[in-house]
Amino acid sequence: MAAATGRVSFAGRVAGRGVLVIELAGSGAPPLRTTYEPVRALVAKGDEVAAGRPVGLLEAGPFHCAEGCLHWGLRRGEAYLNPLSLLRHGPSRLLPVFGVPEP
Repeated sequence: MAAATGRVSFAGRVAGRGVLVIELAGSGAPPLRTTYEPVRALVAKGDEVAAGRPVGLLEAGPFHCAEGCLHWGLRRGEAYLNPLSLLRHGPSRLLPVFGVPEP
């Protein structure tokens, strides 16, 4: 799902993997861009997407993750940023986490 509202700036293959890039609306100059890979895009370059909208399906490996895993990134220009900064309610937590009490 799209992490934030924006416009698809790239949807295609890079080094044999599906890559999707979304420029975030109203995020300044140069704009913030979220990246998702390896995915099969459900959207095309130029499409407007809303936060939470499904934008791609995780591609099967084999990659370094036996079960498949999403690489999610955030960039401004050439600088890599922490994509977790886009989350409004703090960092992600995958459940269940045994032996650790929920907040």
